[in-house]
Amino acid sequence: MTLTYSEIMIRYGELSTKGKNRMRFINKLRNNIQDVLSIYPAVKVTADRDRAHAYLHGTDYEPVAESLKQVFGIQNFSPVYKIEKSVPALKAAVQGIMKEIYKDGLTFKISSKRSDHTFELDSRELNQTLGGAVFEAIPTIQAQMKKPDINLQVEIREEAAYISYETIKGAGGLPVGTSGKGMLMLSGGIDSPVAGYLALKRGVDIEAVHFASPLIPAQVP
Repeated sequence: MTLTYSEIMIRYGELSTKGKNRMRFINKLRNNIQDVLSIYPAVKVTADRDRAHAYLHGTDYEPVAESLKQVFGIQNFSPVYKIEKSVPALKAAVQGIMKEIYKDGLTFKISSKRSDHTFELDSRELNQTLGGAVFEAIPTIQAQMKKPDINLQVEIREEAAYISYETIKGAGGLPVGTSGKGMLMLSGGIDSPVAGYLALKRGVDIEAVHFASPLIPAQVP
């Protein structure tokens, strides 16, 4: 069974503390993500209060992920498989994924949640059913509820089911443009680029200026 990533789920982190300004920060982050990913015409970005989604529509996941690592305001993100919303399809998917990524000695856990409460199994039942499917595929594997090596995250939404297991660290901080604007003088040393990076990470939209005045020998008449 060959699976391909359908989207990247993006988590905000620090933006959750912004209270009434939360959506302003989220909308700015969405716009920044769209700007960075504009080189991938098929990729579409949406954002809500809890997280953003970059829908790949067939675009290769790896270069998109590398681009997302550079966007301030993202805590982490996960590539996601879109699966038919049925128990047989989910069992086949988790078995295929685990067979592909499992190595001797690794432990696992199934973490399920439902936003579609009409689905036939609740979260606990889904954990048990999919965990059993993994044991059928890999009888020697061990389950571990705390700090497993592999955490298969399963989400049941209205339109489909989604599975992810990898969490990639983002740049953190605040979206660029949410903390005003500033000018950065680039001296040519290391201090000013570091200062610029730290300002960007705190949401400051900076313009960099470098003044070069080469020494011109005086002409002797």
